[in-house]
Amino acid sequence: MFTDYYELLEISPNANSETIERIFRYFAMRYHPDNRDTGDDSRFSEIVEAHNTLKDPVKRAQYDIQYRDNLGLRRELTEEASNTKGLERDVVIQAKLLALLYVRRRQDVNNPGIGDDELERLSGCPREHLDFHLWYLKAKGWIARTENGTFAITVEGIDRANSEHRREATITTKLLDHAD
Repeated sequence: MFTDYYELLEISPNANSETIERIFRYFAMRYHPDNRDTGDDSRFSEIVEAHNTLKDPVKRAQYDIQYRDNLGLRRELTEEASNTKGLERDVVIQAKLLALLYVRRRQDVNNPGIGDDELERLSGCPREHLDFHLWYLKAKGWIARTENGTFAITVEGIDRANSEHRREATITTKLLDHAD
């Protein structure tokens, strides 16, 4: 787990050594275990660790490489989280998985499962993304693993698929009514 020492010390990554020392002394006095009002062993240890890394030019240079890598990962996460198309796509994939498993259950109630590879092929969703959707649907109780290891829709999943279909039909009907 990466710890952002700059954020911990509330300083810029461009801070000079004097600033690092000044801020360290402030936080060290504030969180020192001997301080009855604001002492905090854990926080004090973190502050000392951050200071020891950032005050040493070699350690700081090594840390800055990790910092930039972590910053890139955070930026990617933020960009993906703000992309509403990705969330919409996820909803569509989950609905498609439920629909596939719904039809399979309806076609053969005694053998309702679809294997992982087949779900990947039918949904058009790559394995690394499919795992997330299967986890979600399983955690909601809408799908489950069968005895032979395939996925099948549950009663709750059928209810969910039916309620989504009814909701979409209602919206379509309302739109058509307003078009007249």
